[in-house]
Amino acid sequence: MKKIALLLLPVALLSACSGANEPRYLISAPPGERTANLRSRTIEVRQVSLPAYAAGSDIVVQGEGGALFTQDRAQWADDPARGMTSALARGLSERTGASVAAEPWPLNTGPDVRLDVRVDQAYARADGNFELSGQYAVSSPEGTVREFVRRFNIVTPIAGTGAPATADALGRALAELSRQISQAM
Repeated sequence: MKKIALLLLPVALLSACSGANEPRYLISAPPGERTANLRSRTIEVRQVSLPAYAAGSDIVVQGEGGALFTQDRAQWADDPARGMTSALARGLSERTGASVAAEPWPLNTGPDVRLDVRVDQAYARADGNFELSGQYAVSSPEGTVREFVRRFNIVTPIAGTGAPATADALGRALAELSRQISQAM
């Protein structure tokens, strides 16, 4: 029995050390000013589509050679796609006054508008900026608004160092994306 306990002790110590103290950061955007009164009263935000490196739980940064690395062993507190989807839904609700929800749509009557965001780039660049780029599409199942697809390229400065500054820069980038989408609608 003692031999088994001695053999399991290193495994227990390793599992206790692996990830127990890794910091986790929320994906949230600062509130924004109301920018639009929309014809749409309801908006469904589809799950944000992310590239593989940004869909993982690790916060990634670009190194001097252009490669992406995990930053300070830090992780997102939530699934990045879900976190970004929720932040966009909150931002659009604050800015437009519409009823906004992430998919699946929770009401019996369908939404006036569906928003589909596909991210191409989402990382802390080596030059001290955070890049969030891709495209978004606004569709209208009932034809109540004009449908369109637009590209976005948002670069926000990273004020400070480490994962907290990176998380803050992503939040500001998502707030800007919410502003751009609400103005385009």
